[in-house]
Amino acid sequence: MATEEGVHESSVGTSTVAPANAPIVIDHNHPLYLQPCDSPGSTLVSIQLSGSENYALRSRYMKIDLLGKCKLGFVDGKCSKDKFPPSLHESWERCNDIILSWIMNSVSKELLSGVVYACNAQKVWKDLQERFDKVDGSRIFYLHKEIATLA
Repeated sequence: MATEEGVHESSVGTSTVAPANAPIVIDHNHPLYLQPCDSPGSTLVSIQLSGSENYALRSRYMKIDLLGKCKLGFVDGKCSKDKFPPSLHESWERCNDIILSWIMNSVSKELLSGVVYACNAQKVWKDLQERFDKVDGSRIFYLHKEIATLA
């Protein structure tokens, strides 16, 4: 368990005022807590993002894994850096970098150049979503037409 001086943070958005010398407790439920296995080289999902054809599946797997590690807030905006006291910004940077590495480890080599220089996991997540979470209208029309002609 890591501690720092300041406000006691049980989770993002719920802080209680504590004496100035009270430590900030970062336990296993805190979004800034990193487990020993949370390393930049680890891969959360075995499915590499290759484009629109597998974005939804890979995104769903990543969300499940990030939620299990209490890190989903880093990509959905609930754990932005400004929601933490300045004394925890270095810890936030470390977690953000780990999550960035997990995202980079889950994209194909062809897509890696578009994310490798990013510095914010949420921005990369949104960028990938905007680029690859597409619904093909003509494909939907074709499938509806095929279903209608089956009867």
